[in-house]
Amino acid sequence: MIETQPIDKTVLLHLAFKGLTERELQEMAALSHISMYPPEYTLCHEGAHEEVFYVIADGIATISKNISEQDGERILRIASKGDLVGEMALIQNVPRSATVRTLTNCTVLEMDKKSFETMLSRSPSMAINIIRTTLDRIRENDQIAIQDLQNTNKVLHHLDRNKLEFIQVAAHELRTPLTVLKGYVNVLSSFPEIKNNPVLGEVMDGIIKGADRMHEVVNTMLDVTRIDSETLKIRSAPVPLKGVITETAQIISKAAAERNIELIVEQDPNTPNINADPSLVQKALYHLIVNAIKYTPDGGKVTINSYPIIMDIDTPGVEISVKDTGIGLDAEHHELIFEKFYQVGEATVHSSGKTTFKGGGPGLGLAIVRGVARSHGGKTWVESLRHDETNFPGSTFYLQLPIDPPASSSK
Repeated sequence: MIETQPIDKTVLLHLAFKGLTERELQEMAALSHISMYPPEYTLCHEGAHEEVFYVIADGIATISKNISEQDGERILRIASKGDLVGEMALIQNVPRSATVRTLTNCTVLEMDKKSFETMLSRSPSMAINIIRTTLDRIRENDQIAIQDLQNTNKVLHHLDRNKLEFIQVAAHELRTPLTVLKGYVNVLSSFPEIKNNPVLGEVMDGIIKGADRMHEVVNTMLDVTRIDSETLKIRSAPVPLKGVITETAQIISKAAAERNIELIVEQDPNTPNINADPSLVQKALYHLIVNAIKYTPDGGKVTINSYPIIMDIDTPGVEISVKDTGIGLDAEHHELIFEKFYQVGEATVHSSGKTTFKGGGPGLGLAIVRGVARSHGGKTWVESLRHDETNFPGSTFYLQLPIDPPASSSK
């Protein structure tokens, strides 16, 4: 730091603080001094507790903030003659929220924290001036942040569409060879040499189960591309909901029994039939029940309820709940689990299997449930106290559907 020849501080302060009286400007000038700094000198360090307030007298400085380890620093604005630097940290008595670095040789007016606080207490005009300047910066930063979010959203939307298109192509390409494979396996299974050989029979059963599981994953991938399409039109038809729930539970009952999980269906006698896409409704129920079994330990319980309700805008509907005695879910995941491919914890350490405890999967089941709910004018959500693999607080998933879907959803 090099002291320079004195300059007219009151002229500089008048530029920075409009509305101050001559006496206030002179008092502030008496409490400050002028210094010069070379290029690339850091006046304020982000995160540091520092006690100096600056007014740029000559030159240019950058105000930047560390966004993240990946994105590094980002320049928020450029400070030039008459700009205030570092005032908010002193007012709030907090660390610096940004880094201020000289871009050229800079002459600055400096005031320490004690003098700065003295002037604030003496001059309400100075405080109002700083508040006005700060609000202007906040508005400017908000506009920049909004524009950044809009641009980022466009990029993410484009990437999401590309991802869905890839999934659709990959699923279609996998479906044909899988169908051929299953056909040949079924033919081989009929040969006497296979039937009469327990070892080969067990091998063939393993191949069939693996092919069936792959086929189910492929179908799920195709389902999510259909449901996530903005042009999805549901094929509305009468759905005997109580029967569909009972049938879906029966389909999954064998997998539940293998893990000694009690599957209970308790339906209100007044549960209404609905007009909906039968295939989509059954898929949503299937994924909700499978998800409950997957995160419930052996010997647990999964209870399925249905009952009539009145939805928003006095719309008659039905609510289906799937309650488990599983590991539960922390609040931070309550919304995210309905996103495509989202996995709680590390997917790489999960075991594999459709209903294996904490088994891995493509992370599409609950995304399909949400897609089905939205396409019918309904909604879905989860309630759970916390994640706890010792006390097992469990989770309850809800699916609400109107008796009649919105006219724009069906064709």
